[in-house]
Amino acid sequence: MNLKRTFGAILTVLGIIGLIYTGIGIIQKTSTVTTLVVTGIIAVIFFFAGIGLVKNTKDTD
Repeated sequence: MNLKRTFGAILTVLGIIGLIYTGIGIIQKTSTVTTLVVTGIIAVIFFFAGIGLVKNTKDTD
């Protein structure tokens, strides 16, 4: 498996975890707004960067 594809999968999973954390924080109102906004933005960046790496990396066997 390609290293870029593996890194893309890790970024995607981290982005999903961050989005879930942000969603839970919004629903439960446990964190400050600034923390949730920053976490949400970073999670979206990780998610789309990971998807982009997985999508644009060609398989080389």
